[in-house]
Amino acid sequence: PHRYKSNLTPMPSPLRPHCLARDRMRLWLPPGESLRKTIMANNENFTPISDEQLNRILEVMGSSWASSTKETYGAGLLLFQVFCDTHEIPENQRCPISSALLLTFLSSCAGSYSGSALANYAAGLRAWHLLHGQPWLIDAKELKATLDGATALAPNSSKREKRIPFTPAIIISFRQHLNLDDPKDTAIFACITTSFYAIARLGEFTVPSMKAFDPAKHITRGHVSQKEDRNRLPVTSFHIPSTKSSPIEGEEAFWSAQEGLSDPKAAFDNHLRVNPAGASAHLFAWKHQKGLRPLSKKELTKRINQIASVTNLPNLKGHSIRIGGTLEYLLRGVPFDVVKSMGRWSSDAFTIYLREHAIVIAPYIQASPVLEPFTHITMPPVR
Repeated sequence: PHRYKSNLTPMPSPLRPHCLARDRMRLWLPPGESLRKTIMANNENFTPISDEQLNRILEVMGSSWASSTKETYGAGLLLFQVFCDTHEIPENQRCPISSALLLTFLSSCAGSYSGSALANYAAGLRAWHLLHGQPWLIDAKELKATLDGATALAPNSSKREKRIPFTPAIIISFRQHLNLDDPKDTAIFACITTSFYAIARLGEFTVPSMKAFDPAKHITRGHVSQKEDRNRLPVTSFHIPSTKSSPIEGEEAFWSAQEGLSDPKAAFDNHLRVNPAGASAHLFAWKHQKGLRPLSKKELTKRINQIASVTNLPNLKGHSIRIGGTLEYLLRGVPFDVVKSMGRWSSDAFTIYLREHAIVIAPYIQASPVLEPFTHITMPPVR
């Protein structure tokens, strides 16, 4: 773990060992005997558990959160403990946390952090309580009112500018500046087109770093399959072993061949030709003089930035790929529910990615709706 920042250094405590942010939820303990251990010990039919067994329980429960989620929660837990140290809050009042303390903590952060950041920090504190078997005694309505107020007071600096989406035309522009016989460029182009047309997070098809590749968590060549529907329409399916929404079972992403130079099938086939590898290799592993290397997100975004800087293209980010894929299908008139399913959203959160609202809605609001024959079939009957 890195050294704490000077303004975010907690007081030394055996309850809070210096560890990686993603491990704080498990290793930072509430004061006193573990309530989860006490409850089990009081059960006449349950054999007392050891500290080692308790740690294993916490480890298994914590594995249900994605690593990035645990890091975010860990950041919020650090901020909360530093706040308590600064205001000399006794250890036994920090957990279980009172409604007054939580609302005071969040209110003190309002105006310095974004509303979404504070919502994540509150969720992290709740998860910390859950993990260690502590009661969560917070009124949901009070918490929502505080978070809504924090969002209204969030500084402009905490609000990101809307990301410019990728488009097929931009992808083709990138293609012109890539050498599709070069192993790394070929892998990068295939990854961009696959992520775009599968409406996937870039992190689902790349690795955080070359040394971080884990076949149990990251997609490999063996996770790709070819499928057909009843009309023999082909689909290429990608099983992602672990995702933010489903870290244990994973999820399926997919695309079909497209027309034009942004076709993901042509890009993928070329990648397999230039970068042959076994089923256990990372999906977009590329040939390096020292051997195969899994494609990292950092390497891909670095290449995007290089091309954008010399071609006067917009300042595109990796997340712009998923936004662009979402918009592309909506502009084609693909129904919202289908796009929602493709992007694997469990809620309507994907609507925050919408750009060109009027153009997306246009087919649905004409005097003679363009999509009427389709919606007549797909819409449920009026009850």
